[in-house]
Amino acid sequence: MPIPDPRDTLSHALPDQAGGDQFHLAGARAVIATMHGKERVIAPLLTEALGLDCVVPGAFDTDRFGTFTREIERTGTQLDAARAKIAAAFEHEPHTRVAIASEGSFGPHPWIPFAPLGRELVLLVDRQTGLEITGHDATIDTHFAHRVVDGPAAAFAFAERMQFPEHGLIVMGCRGDQPAPDIALWKGIVAADALDRAVREAVARCGAAFIETDMRAHFNPTRMQAIERATVDLVRRFRSRCPACAYPGFDVTERVPGLPCEWCGEPTQVIKAEVLSCAACGHRVARSVAERPTADPGLCNQCNP
Repeated sequence: MPIPDPRDTLSHALPDQAGGDQFHLAGARAVIATMHGKERVIAPLLTEALGLDCVVPGAFDTDRFGTFTREIERTGTQLDAARAKIAAAFEHEPHTRVAIASEGSFGPHPWIPFAPLGRELVLLVDRQTGLEITGHDATIDTHFAHRVVDGPAAAFAFAERMQFPEHGLIVMGCRGDQPAPDIALWKGIVAADALDRAVREAVARCGAAFIETDMRAHFNPTRMQAIERATVDLVRRFRSRCPACAYPGFDVTERVPGLPCEWCGEPTQVIKAEVLSCAACGHRVARSVAERPTADPGLCNQCNP
């Protein structure tokens, strides 16, 4: 199924906040903490939707917070890493009011065998009001894969499946079928001759080469699309105001199972309601999400153990 254009979601978002609102951001200077071109999808959306004046810091190193190629391990969670990038961006651009950072995570899907899962987080911090808003995207359409190869032929077969050269590749040394970037490492490969040379060199050093997709945003259009969707989600959350205090970010924080079984009436694990809550005042609203009053008996542990 094709992924919807995130701009279609944006066009149906709530109207812009009123000019007298303390969270009104139109015209505010915003720094995007990136060195990998993420401003290409983040800046247009935040300029259009929130009126931010977006800039990218020069000579800004986000690799110090962790790299996909394993030279520097990320410490903490995605949110921790995004907050660290934002703190550094504010230090780098001290006159900006707003900072935005993105952080991605990739690995095996927890429920779907052999499927990868990509999670993108985009964080916005307004240091004038203390507001912190996150947008999220999760997808199995990640373009995240790797192989151990014994030569260029196998490498090019993998590259073709990974839509090379539109998507960049990484080649590194191999130790016991595991990646060994300390032995050899070539990033951002987008040319056939460069791929051939890197694989031959890695095989000469290690007997095999570890090849994987380059998950840095500027070498991975599929990931860039996920960052765009997470930015749209950030805008949606920013515009969702608490009905009690008008604080941004009034959104789902809990999903409540327990829809009763159609046959026996016992509660099932099917979600019956969502709870939206406010981070500022704690106001909570529960809303039903069930399309029918009872759950299919096939989803009941009593009727279908």
